[in-house]
Amino acid sequence: MLARLRREFIAITMLLVGLVLVGVLGMMFVSNAMTLRSVTTRILDRAIEGDITSAQIGDTTGEQSAEIMLAVVVELDHSGRLLDLGESPVQIPVDTLDDVVAEILSSPSDQGECESYPISWERARMPYGWRVALVDTYSRDAALRSQALNVLAVFAVSMGALFVVSYLLSGWVLRPVQRAWDQQRRFVSDASHELKTPLAVILANVQILEREQGIDASARRWVRSTHEEALHMKCLVEDLLTLARADEAGESTDQATSGPLPAASLTDLVSGCCLEFDAVAYERGCSIESELSPAVTARVRPADYQRVVRTLLDNATKYARPGSVVRVRLVRDARRSRLEVSNHGDVISPEELEHLFDRFYRTDRARQRTSEGGFGLGLAIAKALIESVGGSISATSTERDGTTFTVLL
Repeated sequence: MLARLRREFIAITMLLVGLVLVGVLGMMFVSNAMTLRSVTTRILDRAIEGDITSAQIGDTTGEQSAEIMLAVVVELDHSGRLLDLGESPVQIPVDTLDDVVAEILSSPSDQGECESYPISWERARMPYGWRVALVDTYSRDAALRSQALNVLAVFAVSMGALFVVSYLLSGWVLRPVQRAWDQQRRFVSDASHELKTPLAVILANVQILEREQGIDASARRWVRSTHEEALHMKCLVEDLLTLARADEAGESTDQATSGPLPAASLTDLVSGCCLEFDAVAYERGCSIESELSPAVTARVRPADYQRVVRTLLDNATKYARPGSVVRVRLVRDARRSRLEVSNHGDVISPEELEHLFDRFYRTDRARQRTSEGGFGLGLAIAKALIESVGGSISATSTERDGTTFTVLL
């Protein structure tokens, strides 16, 4: 659980800060691009107005700035024939100029950029024909590409540094949670161990009282009731201990402090559990059908996996409609084993599905339909046992397909 919290903390932190970085760097890039385009437009406007025959960004006298962005003014007659080419350091080949002029004259707009050449243009109608201003935007486009690469590099380095900081920070932030979790788990384990001895004494004393011949029927009924409640309490204590052990096993798996488990035959384990519950299903008015692929194995604790299967079969047969079939399916699915236990009974609502694996959670339907219900720990234990070996368990419920529990390992 703590490992998952740590991953979520890192992911959320990186997502939020990453969005801020994308916004800041994106606005800087867009602002610079808009500024350069505005400068280009201003240069074209000045050239069209005849203020200059060549224009550039910044100081118009200077070899470096002249290489950045230059404009040339072209005079054309009504047919598009070249009348005059203004003086400019820009050297445009005749073929290129003809293509650019043809594209400009065919455009419905008075301003734009050439598709085939890094040239921005603006045209204005004159008494003799057209005045066209051209600006070489190769340097501008190269600067924007360079800035885009720099932005990506800054973003990548920042996200890498953020990951390291988030990873270190998550350990410090979750330290109180780790301490509280350990204390809670230790309390549950210690309290359960402490309760085992007095419960054993109570059960032994009650059994002695049940064998006493001098107790009348009324008193014997109360003794029997006490015995049943003590047995329920014993089951609760054992379930709490199982949960504590599963949590410890899960933490060991997350921290990679335990060695790999031996491979076990899931086919044999599931088959044995189905045979055990055949009689139970018959008594509850339903039947079990199994479809088990041969030689399906996984690294699990056999006793824990059997407990999970028994829990699912117990729930499936308990809440199945009379005369219906509980289907068990075990297959190898994309390098993982998939166990499905499904039945047809009352549909579980989406709200109940969200809490189905919570500890001590029982639906109202379960309380109303059976007196055999436990403490609401069965599915919580199943989830803890499966997650302790790196697996997952989920549930779906629809009117057409029924309720299906799926275990992936």
